Amino acid sequence: MYNYHLLEDRDILCIDQKSFFASVSCVEKGLNPMETKLAVVADTKRQGSVVLAATPALKKLGIKTGSRLFEIPHRKDIYIINPSMRRYLEVALKISKIVLRYVSPKDLYQYSIDEFFMDVTDSYFHFNTTLHAFCDRLIKEILEETGIHCAIGIGSNMLLSKIALDNEAKIQSNGLAEWRYSDVPTKVWSIQPLSNFWGIRKRTEEKLNKRGIFKIGQLAQYPCSLLKRELGVIGVDLHLHANGIDQSKMNEQYQTCTPSLCKSQILMRDYTYNECKVVMQELIEEVASRLRARKKLAKTISFSFGYKDGQVVSKQYTLQSGTNLDKDIF
Repeated sequence: MYNYHLLEDRDILCIDQKSFFASVSCVEKGLNPMETKLAVVADTKRQGSVVLAATPALKKLGIKTGSRLFEIPHRKDIYIINPSMRRYLEVALKISKIVLRYVSPKDLYQYSIDEFFMDVTDSYFHFNTTLHAFCDRLIKEILEETGIHCAIGIGSNMLLSKIALDNEAKIQSNGLAEWRYSDVPTKVWSIQPLSNFWGIRKRTEEKLNKRGIFKIGQLAQYPCSLLKRELGVIGVDLHLHANGIDQSKMNEQYQTCTPSLCKSQILMRDYTYNECKVVMQELIEEVASRLRARKKLAKTISFSFGYKDGQVVSKQYTLQSGTNLDKDIF
């Protein structure tokens, strides 16, 4: 097994803004995000439109991210609105500015619009005597200045802070949970099903289930050599993660060995075939423009389409010679 005494034990926070899109929309209307039943829907005019976010009160009725508009009960106390991405980005930026009062940019990692990591190992004690007191302070400031409620996972590394957030902090009344290396056997290993663990998706879960692995504890104790032989490099990563080990650092800049350029776009409604062609043309034109700006050529082209039911179609092809012209790619 692993010797945790040889690993760096830092104070990493993983912070999530609860039901972010829905909460921002509530605050804009002067409503309490924790009491109001509100859903942000991609297109309120289409009954099959996807719910992008729902407040905690609406989630209690079974409506959550990924639900459909037609599933939402027709009630006067339920608000259904379209998204306001510009406003969501403004609030996210405001929260980032609050956080940067306490850490330098290199100690902040934005994981998504509503979730980020902070390394406060060398800074929290300048503001509070304990780590939990610092977290309480941060939660309070964000709430007072934006109206958004937060939950914070505390861990010895980024992985432990993330799974502490997902599996405990989000259901705690104070929004806090702390998982250290010493908690791995009692907390990390008890996680099941496997897909409740960050980084393990359904397909990987099915592969592991076929090997008799149903809990993170079983994954942690499964021979690493067998995981590597059966799953490749990902098997080694899974074994490390199941044992609470993550050696990634926020302030390390990743250098790609095989540079690639990409562009993606999330569509807020169902698109027809011809509409999709227009979007593809626009994306290709932008990528080709970036290639020309860098004086680079590309030979391998790949693309993928994701459908509202979760299905993804991906294709890839290689040109005979490199190009940076969109007419050669499209």
